Amino acid sequence: MARRPGVKKAKRTTAGKPRARAPKRAAPRRAVKLAAKRPATGKKATSSKRPAAANPLLIEVTRGEMVESRHRVAIAIVDARGKTVESWGDIGRPIYARSAIKMLQALPLLETGAADRYALSDHEIALACASHNGEVEHTDRVAGWLARIGLSPADLECGPQLPYDDATALRLIANGGDAAPIFNNCSGKHSGFLTTARHRKEPTKGYIRADHPVQQRVKRALEAMGEIDLSRASSGIDGCGIPVIGIPLRAMALALARMADPGRLPDERRAASARIVAAIGRAPAMLGGRGRFGTQVMQATGGRMVLKGGAEGVYAAILPSLGLGVALKADDGAGRAAETAMARLLVRLRLLSEAESRKLVDLLTPPVFNRAGLEVGRVRPAAGAGF
Repeated sequence: MARRPGVKKAKRTTAGKPRARAPKRAAPRRAVKLAAKRPATGKKATSSKRPAAANPLLIEVTRGEMVESRHRVAIAIVDARGKTVESWGDIGRPIYARSAIKMLQALPLLETGAADRYALSDHEIALACASHNGEVEHTDRVAGWLARIGLSPADLECGPQLPYDDATALRLIANGGDAAPIFNNCSGKHSGFLTTARHRKEPTKGYIRADHPVQQRVKRALEAMGEIDLSRASSGIDGCGIPVIGIPLRAMALALARMADPGRLPDERRAASARIVAAIGRAPAMLGGRGRFGTQVMQATGGRMVLKGGAEGVYAAILPSLGLGVALKADDGAGRAAETAMARLLVRLRLLSEAESRKLVDLLTPPVFNRAGLEVGRVRPAAGAGF
């Protein structure tokens, strides 16, 4: 009879009777324990630990009578003393904050005296923190600013881009224009970097490199404001060419809270933080532009807050009236989830009046339209999320 695969034939004794094969001796327990502690990567073994809990499903997207999509979001709300006021999900896991922290990246522009030397206006300071649409009001100001410091759009190292604003982009193309660095949504931030380099008599070429003094100052500001050592943090390259550094949501929210309530900061940093927040409040259209979530909310609320989004579902808020900073990240990188989550937080924190909520209803729970312009669903806080 054929043996089953993997089953060995039993040995026979001298009497011809089958004898059971002796089982293999188990490895000593100590050896097993040591093996578990010695993964091939050289890092501490984690196989025996439970996997990290998934971030909560906070945002859902409806179509007709059912929920079609759901988004997981992590959120940190922190005060200037470092207390976590509220949180959802894993706020200790590092993320790339992307463009959501441009207000923090602009601190050295003011602290070094560069903004005063070149007499930057509120609009230009706001542009230094912007992910703008590339509308004429943005690009004309960037061009004038660069000329004032003795440079031109050719000195921008952010890379070419068509304007985010559809009407501006179509007009540019119709007139024979093309993508260019000045239309890059980060051209204001890069103008700020160049201004600091000019003021400090540093090379303007290569200002986007991680080892350039401009980027080193930005990194030190992030470390100080977020109370975090970034010397061994994960890093990469942002869409506009500058370094991105992994930072936990909690540290990011703390840094933003210190801009909301800068009273305990050193004098120069306190003044720089207050000036940046005030400039954005007076010129919110510079931060984004026509049709942008953050710009529309800031305009509707009279500059009482600073809202700034970043790529891959990151959003930040500076809330001076509460002395709080907010940092959030949608796991799947969806901007619609990040914006709707931020809108819900503003309601939860009672930062919107009833009149403002009615005016902003399509930003608080954005409609979903089909190609014919018919509303077919909504993006909204998930049912039963306690959010």
